[in-house]
Amino acid sequence: MSTGKRQPATRSLVSGLAVAALTVAGTATATLNAAPSHAAACNGYVGLTFDDGPSTGSTTNLLNALRQNGLRATMFNQGQYAAANPSLVKAQVDAGMWVANHSYTHPHMTQLSQAQMDSEISRTQQAVAAAGGGTPKLFRPPYGETNSTLRSVEAKYGLTEVIWDVDSQDWNNASTDAIVGAASRLSDGQVILMHDWPANTVAAIPRIAQNLASRGLCAGMISPQTGRAVAPDGSGGGGGGGGGGGTACTATLSAGSRWADRYNLNVSVGGSGNWTVTMKVPSPAKVSATWNVSTSYPDSQTLVARPNGSGDNWGVTIQANGNWNWPTVTCLTN
Repeated sequence: MSTGKRQPATRSLVSGLAVAALTVAGTATATLNAAPSHAAACNGYVGLTFDDGPSTGSTTNLLNALRQNGLRATMFNQGQYAAANPSLVKAQVDAGMWVANHSYTHPHMTQLSQAQMDSEISRTQQAVAAAGGGTPKLFRPPYGETNSTLRSVEAKYGLTEVIWDVDSQDWNNASTDAIVGAASRLSDGQVILMHDWPANTVAAIPRIAQNLASRGLCAGMISPQTGRAVAPDGSGGGGGGGGGGGTACTATLSAGSRWADRYNLNVSVGGSGNWTVTMKVPSPAKVSATWNVSTSYPDSQTLVARPNGSGDNWGVTIQANGNWNWPTVTCLTN
């Protein structure tokens, strides 16, 4: 889901913009046949996510690798492939995975009418459920592209929108080493974007499992309540750079000054004095300045903000680079 993706012959793959998610969440499907957990204690949880399945050419190998290494993950399935391969959806569930909605045909959702958005989402909900995957509770928009109309359709179906904290770049022919390196940047509560189809991703699974275990992290589900990775049974809080692990607070954007190439936004946080706000900036726009806040940048399109003693009102300057769409923000208490 980043720019410049190649298009394999048999798939409609994610590329595009690391745009923002208002919230991120997990699916409700559970199984008693869960993959085993690492023996080591879990000091935190991360969300492993795989887009674009299920596929007769890759899903079985991916599931085998995950199970053999004691990992569980969230599978963002395309509805057309779920309908064509219902046995593979059931295999995902039987392997201990959670099944989620990634649209029916992988279009640019923000270029569709509201009725077309509804069709893409509803048909996938039906296809996944009919295949034995349960009713998804989360939705990842193709290419990470979203807007308020799409989020209203998601809400109609009880879906929470999921983007990611770390992009593995596996869609961009990243090497196995690079995919492992990307996963090594995950921290408690964070979510990584990977895909069902790249051979390098399957090859990376054992080393991803080893790295997580060495850091006391385990693969968990993505909580529909907090939008962060938590224990597979839904317990615990997930912190990490993408947000805190607690109750939701509110972050409200308002317009500031605007120039020919950039604009200011004011951010007002309510509901808590101990908060973490994650701002997802639509590519190719960038944050060029901030004030009254402590910041970090997990990736080029993500700003994570925390209080610096200046109160709960702060701001950013956005270099538009041709994209004047506002960022979206998620707020969680620490």
